[in-house]
Amino acid sequence: MTFLDWLQNDTAGLLTLAAVSVALLLIMIMRLRLEPFIALIVTGVLVALVAGVSVTDLVGTPIKASDSLFETGFAGILGHIAPIIGLGTVLGAIMERSGGADALTERLLRLFGPKGAPLAMGVTGLVLGIPVFFDIGIFVLAPLVYVAARRGGRSLVLYAMPMLAGLSMTHAFLPPHPGPVTAGGLLGVGMGWVIAMGLLCGIPAWLVSGVWWGSFIGRRIQVGVPEDLPGGAAPAPGPAGSARDTGDSNGDGDGDPGGGTAGVRTAETAGPQTAVAVAAPPSVALISSIIAVPLVLILAATVAGVTLPEGTVLRDVLVLLGTPAIALTLSVLLALYLLGIRRGTSMAELGRISGESLRPVGMILLVVGAGAFFGKVLQTTGVGDALAGSMTAIGLPVIASAYLISAALRIAQGSATVAIVTTAGIIGPTVAAGGYSQPQLALIVVAVSAGSIIASHVNDGGFWIVAKYFNMTVKQTLMTWTVLETILSVVGFAAAALVWAVV
Repeated sequence: MTFLDWLQNDTAGLLTLAAVSVALLLIMIMRLRLEPFIALIVTGVLVALVAGVSVTDLVGTPIKASDSLFETGFAGILGHIAPIIGLGTVLGAIMERSGGADALTERLLRLFGPKGAPLAMGVTGLVLGIPVFFDIGIFVLAPLVYVAARRGGRSLVLYAMPMLAGLSMTHAFLPPHPGPVTAGGLLGVGMGWVIAMGLLCGIPAWLVSGVWWGSFIGRRIQVGVPEDLPGGAAPAPGPAGSARDTGDSNGDGDGDPGGGTAGVRTAETAGPQTAVAVAAPPSVALISSIIAVPLVLILAATVAGVTLPEGTVLRDVLVLLGTPAIALTLSVLLALYLLGIRRGTSMAELGRISGESLRPVGMILLVVGAGAFFGKVLQTTGVGDALAGSMTAIGLPVIASAYLISAALRIAQGSATVAIVTTAGIIGPTVAAGGYSQPQLALIVVAVSAGSIIASHVNDGGFWIVAKYFNMTVKQTLMTWTVLETILSVVGFAAAALVWAVV
């Protein structure tokens, strides 16, 4: 048997090929600073060729390529997630520009009072984090955290950590954020189950990491409010490249859906339409209702699919309205009218806001599509089956394997999106052959997502934005934010593992 035959047919050879492919991917991203979506394509093509996949199977022919690994790998996932991510981005941008975030924070600060201000900031991050991407949440809420810290006269860390935990939890565990949407699409689980299990596992993780840890570390690390409050463009990200992850326009692709705005706008600095929104912010009830619409519809469709017989009118209506893209479309239409047109914003202005918000989405979709292609190659060549068989032989449950692989990839290269799509591709054969129920698949999604946020450090752009916006040194950021992300990850996975034992 030649070395090439060993790589292509022997379990040990296939495992070696898998390890080399992941190492090559990390080298290209971390050392060569290649864009992740390019690195994923290059790695996928090389692995396919070494594994013996024919050129025709890999890329098709000049006449027909629709059945090729390359096109089916990209198209299979993008058709599922592209409308969800796009609609979620537009929804978040409209809500942010309307002044809804400011109104929500002000109400919660009044409700919780001075002593409960840290918890109020945490709840704000939790609620606003559902429709708004992570980095935009920071840009919008940071000045409000400054105000709370100045009023309370205590460390900025005490108020920032709960808010960051809320934003990070929703970013990691709940649609329409790219991570859980991508993992759910790749593993074939309904978004309703992802929402249900994401909330069930994410809320305890937020309480421990944001409320408990935030309170603990906020009383031990004293950080003052910076003098130069951000009110214009976002600061340049750290060496990792962007806000949330490495190289995917926010990492998970969360670029600035608001078109680069940051902080609290004023009538003097805002445009004429935005000034109207700031002068008369929408009510908290309205903002909460718009956020709740897609979640309620998706969960209702999930329940209807389980409890109602096929063919009934009620079931069909609920399933239609609860399709994630339809539910988000309805929510966006409500936001356009209730937060825009009814408040005096022109359709031209709303169109401009929507267009600006969608600019960063292209990089998200490229990374996800390339990652899906890489996963498809691993499945087709048998690498995924070999790795799955080895994990089974070790006796490690698939949910634990998913978490550990995702965590290792996240720590190594910084990008949550790359960690998620690569992990989903690796464990895909095991999941497909396991006959798991939808709740179990959703818990695997939670495990993959939890692993993808562990130990944010200097190779993660989000690390540098947190350090910059909350006036912390690298050491302080490691002691606060990095530990918070690790606690959020570990507790989220532990909750998923506990629920796994009973579903």
